[in-house]
Amino acid sequence: MEDNGQHRPDTLLLSDQVQHRLRRAYQRASSIFSESMAEAPGEPAVTLAQWAAMSTLCAQGAVSQNLLGRQTFMDPATIQGVILRLEERTLVERSPDPQDRRRTSVKLTKSGIETVRGLAPRAFEAHRQTLAPLTPAEQATFLALLARLM
Repeated sequence: MEDNGQHRPDTLLLSDQVQHRLRRAYQRASSIFSESMAEAPGEPAVTLAQWAAMSTLCAQGAVSQNLLGRQTFMDPATIQGVILRLEERTLVERSPDPQDRRRTSVKLTKSGIETVRGLAPRAFEAHRQTLAPLTPAEQATFLALLARLM
């Protein structure tokens, strides 16, 4: 900042930086998701990473652990930890891949499928709440622009 209180034209304020804005938007979205997915009677709480794995497995069926990590954009160590925690809660099960025994196949258990079905309305509500400040046209534009950045 210059002595006269004005910003120099070559100064990039934190609040103007795309990384900062995306991080803040992510924090807001994560908070809304966490509140929506808080434990309720008969339904276990799940994290955003766990939801990503479970909803992907629900949509695709059994897949290799490696492929699940790629599809959910998690590194191998992260997806392994997510799967281990879900397995401890009997929401997923792992087994040797029938096509290639060097790989591990992961699938939802019956309890996992029921959990995804029970929590899906909450996930949709978190999505709705996150985008609520935008008009429907802005929501569509925003999601399309995010897709281009990915």
